[in-house]
Amino acid sequence: MFYYDDGLWIDRPRFAIDVCRGQRAAFISHAHGDHIARHGLTYATPITINLLQHRLGVRNCIALPCGVPHDLPGAQLTTYPAGHILGSAMLLVSGAERLLYTGDFKLSPSATAEPAEVPRADILIMESSFGDPRFRWPPRETVVDQLINTVGEAIAKGVFPVIRAYALGKAQEVTRILTAAGFAVTQHPVIAAMSAIYEASGCSLGNYDVYRTAPETPSALIFPPRTQKAGYYELPTRTVRIAVTGWAATFGSRHQLDVEHAIPLSDHADFDELLQCIDMVDPKQIYCTHGPTTFVDHLRSLGLPAQVLGAKTLA
Repeated sequence: MFYYDDGLWIDRPRFAIDVCRGQRAAFISHAHGDHIARHGLTYATPITINLLQHRLGVRNCIALPCGVPHDLPGAQLTTYPAGHILGSAMLLVSGAERLLYTGDFKLSPSATAEPAEVPRADILIMESSFGDPRFRWPPRETVVDQLINTVGEAIAKGVFPVIRAYALGKAQEVTRILTAAGFAVTQHPVIAAMSAIYEASGCSLGNYDVYRTAPETPSALIFPPRTQKAGYYELPTRTVRIAVTGWAATFGSRHQLDVEHAIPLSDHADFDELLQCIDMVDPKQIYCTHGPTTFVDHLRSLGLPAQVLGAKTLA
């Protein structure tokens, strides 16, 4: 039904899934850079297609609205919200068996992504980046309060809080959280371009400005991480740096991320949510990708039929 050979493919009909090099046909689960490429034909949700057109200029696309089956020779495709970023989707491939590919997903609430929906399937191919017991997110309200309080304390001291957040997804969620809390928010232009697509898709982010030069009074500045390519803009002299990522749950993350504050606001499933997803799908076979091999070992210790997706997997 599928195979993995330096990428994941469905074999009938043949198309790639989240392969980052151009293929004849491919499904893209969401528009983050490590999941996209210019394909001859792209299957994706309507919002993901809009984001892809902005990022890559892709044109030959077939929209797969969530919950609406799409028939192909030998299989039926149905997307379900993944809860990761706006437009992100799991893919259910129904043929002789039912295969669910999760892509990046999160079961707990998001300020901007559609709530995840998880169907049952015979085969589960799941993203498991945080498949380690160290990664258990605090209650969402605790994390949101931490972000709001950290930003508020900085502004009260006359300091600009600079929140480093991925230009697509995390930056929009942070914007919505902070504008809802009454803060003035200014976005890097690269982020603002993505936010305009969110707004056009019906996801309001509140009132925010686009950064050109430093505002006269401190406001929350949302910039991409230094690892993301974005135009350079000179920041104010007095700043405090804040990272928002699941990796903040690890000891020493502030030093590794080069920030004063690291807040575990994640758009991925944590360890417990990964296990919850398996319970919801109730699969006969589990394949794990983008995560530690120890997670597969843990699943096997629970008596679950799990293995790493990679090398020359064929099923």
